[in-house]
Amino acid sequence: MVHFVGAGSGAPDLITLRGMRLLQEADVIIYAGSLVNPELLGYAREGCEIFDSARMTLDEVVEEIRRAESEGKTTVRLHTGDPSIYGAIREQMDRLDEMKVDYDVCPGVSSFCGAAAALKAEYTLPDVSQSVILTRMAGRTGVPERESIASFAAHHATMVVFLSTGLLEELSAELIRGGYEPDTPAAIVYKATWPDQKVVRCTVATLARSAEANGIRKTALTIVGGCLGSDYSLSRLYADDFSTEFREAKK
Repeated sequence: MVHFVGAGSGAPDLITLRGMRLLQEADVIIYAGSLVNPELLGYAREGCEIFDSARMTLDEVVEEIRRAESEGKTTVRLHTGDPSIYGAIREQMDRLDEMKVDYDVCPGVSSFCGAAAALKAEYTLPDVSQSVILTRMAGRTGVPERESIASFAAHHATMVVFLSTGLLEELSAELIRGGYEPDTPAAIVYKATWPDQKVVRCTVATLARSAEANGIRKTALTIVGGCLGSDYSLSRLYADDFSTEFREAKK
């Protein structure tokens, strides 16, 4: 059996209880060493085999799982954040389907949630944005043209940009080309929820120089949108003139 487990956004106590239990029970752990907090490996039992997938190819990962299965062992494939977001798990699951190996997925706290917590921000403010776009810049790995930063920027929704810290000059230009004003609020959150977390508030126009001034070159998320500003409407759900299934309007 293989368990794909979301490690959470960084802090070792932000893994789910289920994820922690699966780590404690695993015979083999294959973890994404480039991003997963190694403190999480402290949950592994004595004698557990541990492999860092940052140094492995897909074929090598699958081969270790194949070997573990042949020996009747349980494997945890530990991914950063939530496995469904930039986790490259589909290709692994397809291989397991071909091998007729059973697997399941344990969700985790994504770094975009950790970044919101670090910012003390609500991404979905009334009359500001009711949508959150999770995306990234095209780099060594492409992005479909229909999903360009500029096309998403036209919606003026909250945007959380992954895997793009080294491309902030280009990101600023694309955001402005798509319709964001240069002074639109923005933020860079480095290693959200880790002990060395760093939060930098800036604007769309100052993303690159803000990152440079703070020595941030990787392992950060960029958040853009009015949700980081001060203007918004109060939620109707808690308004005293608004009735719900559980409460009558008071006036």
